[in-house]
Amino acid sequence: MLDIAIIFVAISLCIALVLNLWRLLVGPHIVDRILALDTMYINSIALILLHGMYNRTSLYFEAALLIAMLGFVSSVAFAKYLLRGDIIE
Repeated sequence: MLDIAIIFVAISLCIALVLNLWRLLVGPHIVDRILALDTMYINSIALILLHGMYNRTSLYFEAALLIAMLGFVSSVAFAKYLLRGDIIE
C-alpha cells in the first residue's frame, strides 16, 4: 500500500515540476521565475526523498540535503542581485 502511495505522490510531483517549468519559461516577471525555480528545488527534493523511500535506502537523503542547501543559497543570491544589482559587495 505504501508503494502505491509513493508512486501516486511521485506522479503528482512530476506534474508539479512540469507546471513549474512552464512558469519558469513563460513567467511574466523575473520574480515569478525566481519563485518557480525555488519551487522546483523543493519539488525535486521531495521527489528524491520519495525515491529513497521507495528503494528503502538512506543514500538519497544526503543528496536531497545537498540540493536543499544549493537551493537556499541560489535563492538568496538571486534576491540579493535583484535588490542591489550585484552579489558580492
